[in-house]
Amino acid sequence: MDIMFKSTRGAKELVTASQAVVKGIADDGGLFVPTAMPKIDFELSDITAFSYRELAYRVLRLVLTDYTEEELRGCIDRAYDEKFDTPLIAPLVKAGKYNFLELFHGRTIAFKDMALSILPHLLKTAAKKNGVDEEIVILTATSGDTGKAALEGFADVEGTRIIVFYPEDGVSDVQKAQMVTQKGANTCVAAIKGNFDDAQTAVKKIFTDVKLKAKLKEHGFVFSSANSINIGRLAPQIVYYFYAYTQLVNSGDIKTGDKVNFTVPTGNFGNILAGYYAKQMGLPVNKLVCASNDNKVLYDFITTGSYDIDRKFIVTVSPSMDILISSNLERLLYHLSGSTDETRRMMSELAEKGRYEFNVNDEFAAEYATVGETLDAINELYKETGYVMDTHTAVAYSAYKKYLSESGDKTPNIIVSTASPYKFAKDVLRAIDDKYDGINPFEALEVLCDVNETPVPGPIKDIDKREVIHKTVIDKDEIESFVEKILL
Repeated sequence: MDIMFKSTRGAKELVTASQAVVKGIADDGGLFVPTAMPKIDFELSDITAFSYRELAYRVLRLVLTDYTEEELRGCIDRAYDEKFDTPLIAPLVKAGKYNFLELFHGRTIAFKDMALSILPHLLKTAAKKNGVDEEIVILTATSGDTGKAALEGFADVEGTRIIVFYPEDGVSDVQKAQMVTQKGANTCVAAIKGNFDDAQTAVKKIFTDVKLKAKLKEHGFVFSSANSINIGRLAPQIVYYFYAYTQLVNSGDIKTGDKVNFTVPTGNFGNILAGYYAKQMGLPVNKLVCASNDNKVLYDFITTGSYDIDRKFIVTVSPSMDILISSNLERLLYHLSGSTDETRRMMSELAEKGRYEFNVNDEFAAEYATVGETLDAINELYKETGYVMDTHTAVAYSAYKKYLSESGDKTPNIIVSTASPYKFAKDVLRAIDDKYDGINPFEALEVLCDVNETPVPGPIKDIDKREVIHKTVIDKDEIESFVEKILL
């Protein structure tokens, strides 16, 4: 079945998967969603022996239907290769009685590598398929991990430029160092005086600025996105939910057909939405547990039906989740309401009033962890098992324990681990032992190496000694003019 894509906000134009990948976001500001959710055409028992690459093809061909087998396999093979430090790509690891899906074995040691390793190849293929001659400008807002993963994926990719905006005081020292030292003639990084929501809102506004897009097109540029608002970024994330399930079957923890839960540390809602898509496609999922940090707008929404961003923005030890406007939630609102009118109404109310009301169905549960609970979770699991979590995974671990205590749900659970603890070594160490309070964030890498009994990952070893290339800092209101200045 050929799958077409439409806007969540009602634009009548239907586009193919490759066209949606190139555009990134619909002209009316909505996000592209499939007109019909494909169902798996394979038996779960048949895929337990599949490599990650083969499984990726079996899943993605059902979603990205206008890519040929040769095109899709080529993109997959170039994405999931030796740049990952394990042939499993996304191993399922047991620590005590808990299962962790480790998604941080790529070049930037965060889960964004799982999709951003393939997106540049999907985009280049899509541009060729659709006769796009203009240079593609990737505009990306990041809360910490997307920026580096996108820069790594698109650096020196012919026919593209990439511009990344990050909150000056809203990422970890290692995350910042990863971005500002990024090489590549086509890369540009700018810090903004503001938070992630400010950057994301400005970038989405640029995508719908008709005059600016026309002006840039005259100069040979078109915009696209590496954020999970791009379906080409979201679709590859569906794969690792299936892969996690097959590993749990292979370990003997479940039998094929048994249901599982996934607990997902959640900010922009893309990662957990990919789990929802996997469920809709036929993966036996019972509950998706949405784990929030102190910025618990999603927890409040799922538990009360009220999405309200009129609250204090809190800078936490899990910065990639420090988000109040979760863009991918718009896709879920469309799927659950079944109405572009309803989705458009809610997005309008959010823009105008800062809130809207909608009751999410019971496929989702929600919990949250404070900074104190996050640090306690790292300490607890390390002392019990020797396993070291990063601060985002610890939010999910803490949230899952709360969910388990309150619900009594005995369904086997997988905690989605989104980053290496080395990306947040300073906070991880002070959680393990308060003697590390105040440790230099880069010295912390070598200390954690001893504590964790594993080497510092190659991508960030000696990162503090690398040349700082990107030094720009701008006000949040200057983002659009900065883009024009860079390109024109």
